[in-house]
Amino acid sequence: MLLQLKGTNDLVKIDDIEELIDPNNDIVHARDQEGQEEQESDSFKKENLVFPSGEGLPRCWLDANYRKAKAS
Repeated sequence: MLLQLKGTNDLVKIDDIEELIDPNNDIVHARDQEGQEEQESDSFKKENLVFPSGEGLPRCWLDANYRKAKAS
């Protein structure tokens, strides 16, 4: 899955989708999509990632307590 760094046109390829959708993880490991060669994996904060369309990540991927906050 490709995501974009907020405020840039830089794309990153997510290494592990489970890590991305787990709301208990604040970071994900991904590879910068620069050039033609595969880049080394690096850590990225989920809060700095969006879908290539510019839409933010779902709250349930970011906040383990999103249901409690919604009920308040």
